[in-house]
Amino acid sequence: MSILNKLCKDAVLGIKDEEGIYTEEKLLAALEHIIREGMDDNEIRKSLIQVSLELTTELEPNWQYVAARQYIYELYDEIRNIRRLHENENLYKNYYEFIKDLTERGLYGEYILNNYSKEDILQLENEIKPERDFLFNYSGISLLAKRYLVQDYNRKAVELPQQMFMGIAMHLAIPEDKVNRVYWAKRFYDVLSSLKATMATPTMSNARKPFYQLSSCFIDTVEDSLQGIYKSLDNFAEVSKFGGGMGIYMGKVRALGSPIRGFKGASGGIIPWVKLFNDTAIAVDQLGVRNGSVAVWLDAWHRDIPEFLQIRTNNGDDRKKAHDVFPGICYPNLFWRLAENDIDSNWYMMCPHEIKSVKGYSLEDFYGEEWEEKYYECVSDERIEKRVMSVKDIVRLIVKSAAETGAPFAFYRDIANKMNPNKHNGIIYSSNLCTEIMQNMSPMKIKNHEIVNDHDGCTVINKIIPGDFVVCNLSSIVLGNVDVCSDEEIEYVVETQIRAMDNVIDLNYYSVPFAEVTNKKYRGIGLGTSGYHHMLANNRIHWTEEKHKVFVDKVYEKINYYSIKASMKIAKEKGAYELFEGSDWQNGDYFELRDYKDEKWNKLKSEVRKFGMRNGYLIAVAPNGSTATIAGTSEGVDPIMSRFYLEEKKGSIIPKTAPNLCEDNYWYYNSAYNIEQTWSVKMNGIRQRHIDQGQSFNLYITNNYTMRQIMNLYIEACKSGVKSIYYVRSKSLEVSDCESCSA
Repeated sequence: MSILNKLCKDAVLGIKDEEGIYTEEKLLAALEHIIREGMDDNEIRKSLIQVSLELTTELEPNWQYVAARQYIYELYDEIRNIRRLHENENLYKNYYEFIKDLTERGLYGEYILNNYSKEDILQLENEIKPERDFLFNYSGISLLAKRYLVQDYNRKAVELPQQMFMGIAMHLAIPEDKVNRVYWAKRFYDVLSSLKATMATPTMSNARKPFYQLSSCFIDTVEDSLQGIYKSLDNFAEVSKFGGGMGIYMGKVRALGSPIRGFKGASGGIIPWVKLFNDTAIAVDQLGVRNGSVAVWLDAWHRDIPEFLQIRTNNGDDRKKAHDVFPGICYPNLFWRLAENDIDSNWYMMCPHEIKSVKGYSLEDFYGEEWEEKYYECVSDERIEKRVMSVKDIVRLIVKSAAETGAPFAFYRDIANKMNPNKHNGIIYSSNLCTEIMQNMSPMKIKNHEIVNDHDGCTVINKIIPGDFVVCNLSSIVLGNVDVCSDEEIEYVVETQIRAMDNVIDLNYYSVPFAEVTNKKYRGIGLGTSGYHHMLANNRIHWTEEKHKVFVDKVYEKINYYSIKASMKIAKEKGAYELFEGSDWQNGDYFELRDYKDEKWNKLKSEVRKFGMRNGYLIAVAPNGSTATIAGTSEGVDPIMSRFYLEEKKGSIIPKTAPNLCEDNYWYYNSAYNIEQTWSVKMNGIRQRHIDQGQSFNLYITNNYTMRQIMNLYIEACKSGVKSIYYVRSKSLEVSDCESCSA
C-alpha cells in the first residue's frame, strides 16, 4: 500500500458513516489533481485537510471530522519534532516529565508541582484519554490549537489537547483538600475532555500558566466625581490589559449642562467620558491581540439619552461618536408599558445629580413601584430641569440604532432586581458587556489622600472604600453533548462545574483589588449553557412547537435544582458566602418567587436554610462563541444561523455545519432569521424563571421588520420576564461576540 493510500485509509477511520459516503476512494479521487510526485507526508496531509474541507457540505458534513483527524496527526508530528521524540513514541506518556519541563521553561506555573506529588501526576496520567482528541471537528481543533494550547516563546504549540484539559483540571482542583484533590482533578478532566462542559475562555487559556487571570466579566459603577471617573477608567485599563470584558454603569454621572460646584451649565455630560472609555479600549489592546471591549450603560430617564443613543451610528457629529463602545440602556417597566399603551405620552429625562441635590435621594437606587412613585415625584418638582420627548420618538432612536449597529443592549432593571437573591444588600444597576451577569453593584468611595512620613521618606496614600465591583467566573454545560433527560448525568456535570467555578474564586489573579473583595463577599459564579438548538435537534423538537415550552422548562428547572444542591453541599463542607443571612436564599423568597413548591424543592429549601449557599449567584448564560466552536455545538441559547455556510478567516474558507447534522435532524435546524422572534422571546422568559442572573439573548431581524414589530419584541420581552437583550442582529449587519465571555 502506498503512503497516499495509507493516509487516506487512516483519514476516514472512525468517521460515522452509515451509508458508505466517507471512503478512501473518494479522497483519492479528490486528491488526483493536487498530489505531485515528491510530496512528503506533511504536504500530503495538508492536501488531505484541504480536500476534506472542500468535500464538506450539508449532505456530507462529516468530512470536517476527516479534516480534523488529519489536523490532529499534523499537530502530533509538530510536537514530536519540537520535543525530539521518536516516530512511534507515545506523546501522552511521561506526563510528570512534561509538566516539569514546561515549569522549568516558565510556561507552566510552579504551583502544579508544588501541589501534586509525582505519584499524583502518574495517577492522573492514567486517566488521560488520547482518543478524545478525535471528538473535535475541524473548526474546533483548529481554534483550540491556535488560541488555547500552551505555546513556547516562538509561538509554537508544545501541549496536546488532553494535556491541556488535565492541566486545567489540576489547577482548578488545587483548593481542594489534599485527600480529595486528585479525585476532583479527575472529575474536572472527565467533564471537560468529553466536551460535556467548557470553562470560560480566560480559564481555558490561562489555567496552568504562571499568570492566571481566570475570570471573564467585570462591572464597575462610576461615581459622579472627577476622581471616581478616572479611577473607573484605570480599573477598565487594568481589566482590559489581562483580557477581561467590562460593563460600565454611568447612570450616576451628571448630564450635559448640569452645575459643577454650583456653577450652572458647567458639565459636559457623559459623552466626553464615554469617548475616554472608547479610546482606552483602543489603547490597551491586550498585547496587540485585540482591542479592549466595553459596554457603557445608562438609564432610559437620564437627560443625555438622545445623544447616547447615537454614539455608534454613522450620521451626525463625529466628535460625539464612540464607535468602539457598546451602549446599553437600563429600562424600567414603565417605559415599555407606555410604549404599548400610550406611545404618544411624554417621557421625562433628568439629571441624576440634580435629583439628588433637590430630593436628597438617587432615583437609580429604586426599582419597581417605588421607582415609579419617585419618578413621578421628580417629574412634578419644578426645581428639577426636564428634557421632554414622546415615548415614540425615544423608541424610534432606539430602533434606528439597533437596526444600524446592533445596539443598544437592553437591561430590564425591574425584573432583574425583583428576582435578585441578594436584594437585602444592594441593587443591580446594569449588566456586563454580554448582558448575562446581574449582581449587586455600588461605586467605590474615594477619600482624601494622606501624606505619611516613614523610613522610605514621604509617601502619599489614597484611601478608597471599595464598592461592589462585580467579577464573574463562567462555565457552560454543553446541552447538545449531554443526555438532558438523564438526571444522573445532569447532576454529575452540574456538580462538577459548580465546584470548578467556586475554586476559580480562590485561585484567581485579580488585576483590580476591588474585584477580589466583591468576589469573595458574594462568591458569584455563572453556570451557563451552550448547544441549546443542538439539544432541541437531538430530541427532535422544532423551535416553534408547543412541546418546546414544556421541554425547556423541565431542563432548566433540573439544571437549577442541581446547581443549588451542589452549592449547598459545598457550603456544608466549606461554609456559606459572607452575606447569606437575610438573602432570598436564606429566607426562602428565592423559591417562592419561582413557584418551587413540590416536595423535592421544599426539602432543598430546608437544607439551604440550614446549611447555607456557597455562592450568592449561580447561573448566567454567556454567548459561548469560541468555546461552542471547540465543543462542536451551537452557541448559547440562540438558534443556528444556517445549516451550512462558509466562514472566511484570515484568508482561508472553513465550512461550518449545524451540529451532528444528518438526515434525521435536518429539518429541526431552522435558521434564526426564519424563526418568529416572539417565540424566542417567550422561550427566554420560560428559561429565565430558573436563572438567577441573565442570558445573552439575541434578536434576529430581517429588513422586512418595521419599527412597530421591533418595538413589540422589546415589549413582549418585558411582559415575559426577560432580563436583557444582547444584540439585535440584522442580515445586513455583522457583529462579533465578546471573546472574553465566550464561556
